[in-house]
This record gives sequence, C-alpha cells and structure tokens, in this order.
Amino acid sequence: MSTNDDAEEPGGTGRPPEPPKSPEPQKSPEPPQSAQSPQSPLSQPPRSSEPGQPPQAPEPSEPSAEAPAQPEETGRQRLAAGLWPPRVSRAQLIVALLLFVLGLGLAIQVRSNSDSSALRGARQEDLVRILDELDGRTKRLEDEKQRLEDQRKELESSSDQAEEARRQTVEKERQLGILAGTVAAQGPGITLKITDPTGQVQSDQLLDTLQELRAAGAEAIQINGVRIVASSYFSDEDGGVAIDGKKITQPYEFKVIGKPQDLEPALNIPGGVVQTLEKEQATVAVTRSAKIVVDALRAAKQPDYARSSSS
Repeated sequence: MSTNDDAEEPGGTGRPPEPPKSPEPQKSPEPPQSAQSPQSPLSQPPRSSEPGQPPQAPEPSEPSAEAPAQPEETGRQRLAAGLWPPRVSRAQLIVALLLFVLGLGLAIQVRSNSDSSALRGARQEDLVRILDELDGRTKRLEDEKQRLEDQRKELESSSDQAEEARRQTVEKERQLGILAGTVAAQGPGITLKITDPTGQVQSDQLLDTLQELRAAGAEAIQINGVRIVASSYFSDEDGGVAIDGKKITQPYEFKVIGKPQDLEPALNIPGGVVQTLEKEQATVAVTRSAKIVVDALRAAKQPDYARSSSS
C-alpha cells in the first residue's frame, strides 16, 4: 500500500524539488522628507562627484537681499575709534599736569640762562673790550666825584667866595645847557649811520641804540637834525620813525660826542646793536672823528610845577 511519504522521498518518481530562489536585495529606505516645508537648496548636501573627478566645493551662499553686508572698517578708522573719545583716568590727568609744570619750569630756566649766552660765546678780545668799557664808566664817575670835591674846596678856600661861586655857576649853566640841548656842543666822538633798505628797523631798535650810546658815555647826541635830550621819545610812523613828534626817514644818522674808544666797542659787542640791526638786513657804519659838531638846539622849557628847593 503506497502512501504520500513515498512520493516525497528523494529518488522517487515524484516531481523533483525546485531550486531555492536568491533573496532580492533590500532597498535602502529613503530619508523621510519634512512634511511642513521643502528643503532649501542651501541645506542640500553636496553632490557626490563622479568617479575619477575631485570633489566639488560647495557653492557659496548668497547674502540675503533683506540684510545688506556691513562694509569693513579700515585701519585708520579703527585707530581713530580707539583714540577718540579719549579714555583718560584721573591718574593720567595728574601725571599730565605734573609734566606740564615741569616743562614750563625748564622753559623758564632755559630762557633765563640764555641772557648770558652771548657773553659765554664771546671771544677773549670781546670780553676784554667789555671790561674796558665798564672800567671807563667807573673812571668817569670817579672823575665827576673828584671834580665836585675840588669845587667844594675852592669855594671854602677862596678869598672871594662870591666871585668863585659866580664862575662855577656859569660853568654849571653851560654844562646843563649841553645836556638840555639849549646850546651847541662840539668834541670828539663817532658818527653812526644806519641804512635800512627793507624798512625793518623800527623805533624800539633806534631807542636801544640810543640807550647803548648813553651807557657808553655819550654826552651830546643828535639824530637826523633832532637834538636828543632826557625827555626825548620815539614812535613809529608810516614810512619812518618820529622823534619827539618830528618824523625822520632813513638813513638814520647819529652824531655822538664822547670818547670814541668807549662808544664804538659798545656798539660792536656780541649780540649788541650792530648785530641786531644786521639781522634786520640793515647796514651799519661807525666812523670815529676827532671833532663832532652837535648844533641842533631845543628851546628851553619852563617847568610848570617844579621849583628849586633852595629858593
């Protein structure tokens, strides 16, 4: 009796078994896409390059039209932003104030020391000349003192004191007349001529020249026909200088009575009148003479308030 088991046995007369099928390759699941919004082209992964080609760099993203890019600051702008507004602390202000005071003190010290710089740089011959000038001034003062003492002794010892007093009074009047400019004078001295083609010489420089001559022992001075007295003054005018209100023009000529050996060196000392005027492009000529005539006169002025204390 046959059964179904006989037909299934191998080698039997039944249908041969089918060969096993190869399993189908499973497909990789696709990544789920967002259901709310499609992916932006900017967020897509870079495309895979083909075999044999280098990978392509991702395309740069374009800036949004709504937010424009800010321009980059230059180095000068960054430096200016760092310097202004200044950030100064209290300590820095105190240090700056101390430095300012120190600098001001040094400037004042240098300026005070510069007054004697001309003498420090002077030659030995110039220093000797200056010392001789000082000695000459001292000698003149001593001579004046001795002369006054001699007059006093003559008045005390003279038998005719009235006649001697009258003679001395006349001599004193003559001397005072020369100083006051009411009488003419003559004697040795110098002629100083200042030519100013550029018009740079002003009244203050002429006044400095006059003071230097007086300090050197000048006894009578006239400038361009104007007699110089104790009350003379200088002022600037258009195209020239005025002395006591009278305008004079260049060349300025000084006629000076005094000791030439003292007057000329006083003008030529280092940093003195001649060098100062030459810096203003002026030409200075000094000439010694055995006879200088000062004949410009001033009218005697009666004082309004001053009176002799002996009367």
